[in-house]
Amino acid sequence: MRRAEVTRKTNETSITVAVNLDGTGKSEVKTGVGFFDHMLDQLARHSLIDITVAASGDLHIDDHHTVEDCGIALGQALTRALGDKAGIRRYGHFSLAMDDAQVATALDLSARPYLVWTLPFPTAKIGTFDTELVREFFQALATHGGITLHVDLIHGLNSHHIAEAAFKSVARALRMAVEPDPRGTGIPSTKGAL
Repeated sequence: MRRAEVTRKTNETSITVAVNLDGTGKSEVKTGVGFFDHMLDQLARHSLIDITVAASGDLHIDDHHTVEDCGIALGQALTRALGDKAGIRRYGHFSLAMDDAQVATALDLSARPYLVWTLPFPTAKIGTFDTELVREFFQALATHGGITLHVDLIHGLNSHHIAEAAFKSVARALRMAVEPDPRGTGIPSTKGAL
């Protein structure tokens, strides 16, 4: 029941995203951007959200539009799948170590999008992938998913490890936040709405 599908078509990209919040972490991701596919696979696996992404974009220009628009569509799908957010934990946090890198994430499914990002990369690229696109993806996800998202690098030397630790840390925090709260009832807010 906590499922959604979003299709986004522009002059730059054509993207379909489907999510199942009560999945097992299965992913079927094809964006044409190899490193990004790997990161979205990590996001699914560690959040236990089943994620399907089929994207085609103007990769002859660069990867920017495809990565950003996938973040937009995924954020919209999460919002739809969460519905009124009754009975969820709402908040999530996770500090994840991956070799030399440690990334801490805290998030709130508040419907008040905000990104705090202190994740500098030591290199401009991971293979052919622009490291600045990691932030672009999470900015789009936070904005269109209504997520207050804080992602902080504690330490790290290797750009691949830093990026992967970020995706896994966000995934684990998201897993916590979307889970049903066994003690909670109704909307997890004194406002009565999120």
